[in-house]
Amino acid sequence: MQIVGGQESGTSNQKESASLDVLGFVGSGEGLIPTQDNLTKLEVGKAYYQLGKLHYDKADLNKAEVNFLKAIDCAECPQDNYRVLKILSFLIRIAAEKLEDEKAEKYISHSEAIVNDLQENLGSLSAEYFYYSGLIKSYRTDFDGAYQDLDLSYNKSKEENDPDLHSKCLLALANNAFNRGQFELSLEYMGQLDNLLKIINKEYLGGSMHMTYGKIHMATGNIEASLKHFNLANITLQNKKCWNLYGYILLGIGQVQKVKGDYDRATLYYNLAKQAVDSTTFKRLTNVLDAEIHEVNDSSVDIYLDRNNRKVKEKNIGVIDFKHRFVLLEILFLLAKNRGSFFDKEDLAREIWKDEYNPLIHDKLIYTSISRLRKLIEPKDNSNTKRKYIIRGKDGYTFNPDVKIRYQMETKLTAGKAVANVDISSPV
Repeated sequence: MQIVGGQESGTSNQKESASLDVLGFVGSGEGLIPTQDNLTKLEVGKAYYQLGKLHYDKADLNKAEVNFLKAIDCAECPQDNYRVLKILSFLIRIAAEKLEDEKAEKYISHSEAIVNDLQENLGSLSAEYFYYSGLIKSYRTDFDGAYQDLDLSYNKSKEENDPDLHSKCLLALANNAFNRGQFELSLEYMGQLDNLLKIINKEYLGGSMHMTYGKIHMATGNIEASLKHFNLANITLQNKKCWNLYGYILLGIGQVQKVKGDYDRATLYYNLAKQAVDSTTFKRLTNVLDAEIHEVNDSSVDIYLDRNNRKVKEKNIGVIDFKHRFVLLEILFLLAKNRGSFFDKEDLAREIWKDEYNPLIHDKLIYTSISRLRKLIEPKDNSNTKRKYIIRGKDGYTFNPDVKIRYQMETKLTAGKAVANVDISSPV
């Protein structure tokens, strides 16, 4: 697995300098000023946009925002409406990452006003119109309405023979299906996008595609495929010298490791991600990473139960694999989900073995199973008379209600919930 840090190379800086010369800029850093002697207002605006995109790719969100706003100031609407919509999409993503609700709301409202103006004044609506209309509805969490517009854009972009817009529609539709829990449909769109990107060269979109693949496969439990695509996202975006998604790639790999039950490696990737990003601007990502690290290392949690991957992590023992211990896992989850409730032999025979209790069959089976389960999960310093987890009373067995349990460790993006329901990797 190849993970390379987001350090700028001399080659990247040389390319930046060359591009600025072509765009007619003098100075360096924040002091870059367009030389307007021979440039129109439109050309100056395009130059500011290119600078904004350059800083955006390099993960300098503050400089990107400054230049994007200057690009909008140079726009002349209505003829530049679509260009402004594209720039606003970048600004919304920056505000979402910086958790700046008021700015995001302002940019979304501006986008809505432009879309409404286009609808009122255009004789016919293009694929590009429906694409941005769909994105804006996504910002408002109207996923059904967004799907209708994005699907129209998808079909119109084919009619208009616009492969670039068609590719962005496919990624937007895949994200839309993912947000609606339709993972198979999401994978269908991703398959079409994968085939299209073999024909057209759009590396940044390719990186976003692999990240989306990673999220879908993680949600459906295909862990190895998820890890493969996060690594492909890393390689693809490094080829473009693009670092703004590097922290999110490390986050994704860490989440895959967590689902696999390798909590030490998950923590390693989370900490690498924290070191790789500027926490003062990547606030959403930083919040998510802090929540993930806290979840994995929460010392107050006695035992983690991961049913999907058939793993248990006990605070003192570590990770315990239950892949070939199905009956023991079922007993553990039955008791843990009903802490404080006692299950006698009749209950266990019915719930675990789906049989009516027969002492000749079940007495030894239950005793042996409980004994094996205790040996697996009970800390070694506990005596047989003082069990930490599985307690026996006169009414049967129960799970200690005083211990702290956490169930299957899932990704918790709500800790850094994106403003406007977007993150920096979503399509523009």
